[in-house]
Amino acid sequence: MNTHYLTEPASPVLSLGRYRLDWRVTRSIRLPDYAGSMLRGAFGHALRSIGCITREKDCATCPLRRDCPYTLLFESVPPEHHPLQDFSRIPAPYIIEPPEWGARVLHPGDTLTFHFTLVGRAVEELPIAILAWRRALARGIGSSNGQVELMGIWLERPESSLAIYTPENGSIQKHDTRLACPPLPGDSVRLHLVTPLRLQNNGVPLKAQTITERALLMALVRRLALMSEFHGELAWQPDFHHLGELASSIQGNRQLSWRDWKRYSSRQQQEMALGGVTGRWNLHGKLSAFWPALWFGQWLHAGKNASFGLGHYQICVA
Repeated sequence: MNTHYLTEPASPVLSLGRYRLDWRVTRSIRLPDYAGSMLRGAFGHALRSIGCITREKDCATCPLRRDCPYTLLFESVPPEHHPLQDFSRIPAPYIIEPPEWGARVLHPGDTLTFHFTLVGRAVEELPIAILAWRRALARGIGSSNGQVELMGIWLERPESSLAIYTPENGSIQKHDTRLACPPLPGDSVRLHLVTPLRLQNNGVPLKAQTITERALLMALVRRLALMSEFHGELAWQPDFHHLGELASSIQGNRQLSWRDWKRYSSRQQQEMALGGVTGRWNLHGKLSAFWPALWFGQWLHAGKNASFGLGHYQICVA
């Protein structure tokens, strides 16, 4: 297995498709403040109904769990053995970016738009993912059991968009999903935290007063390393010890605030608090070793519950 070390600046290439899905509302949809969890639940349910062959109640006991499109996308199976540590869970190779924050009602004829990202080998599962999304949203979502019909899917690249699918055409246009990290534009970057970033220390959420540059950077490094190892074509293995020392020298200016958000977990049968920090965060210093993790993090997100859109940020040159 090829390995790249982050002790020197690196420019890894990762297959990553960020897709914009446009829908026409056919029955009014009541969107909550944040629709990421709602969309993920609908997608997961539809994907399991399509991909599951054995109909086992628990995927952990299914003999086909390592070859199932549902577990490959939605409940990724950790390796049985790993040279560094035992994993009980690994990150899923998808990220859902729901509509902008704010409760509202979409009426028939309105457009519902959200983004869906697939990482690494999961890009090959795009056809079944599209089928799952169409079934999920045709069945009805939200408290109003709203319904929509798909108008089109676009591949969103850093500098352009490409229409890759319409129901009328019926086939997915071939498209290149490889992304290469560009050079670092300077010694400072500005992050705009779009959705709550939820980092934790010993299970305690880090708030605007306690979150650190080191916590952010190392979380991003770990996420890119795990995504590339378990889902990418090439493993990207950083020197965590070296980067941990280097991260302590990075300085930052922040204008952050805490945003509360709660959701009801049907699996745990309880309401869960999932707040995080949002705002602006300027980073200064020797960022070259962290630049790949920072740049890819715009698509991969950071922190807890990234799969349904938390920890989303955008980079501006400071």
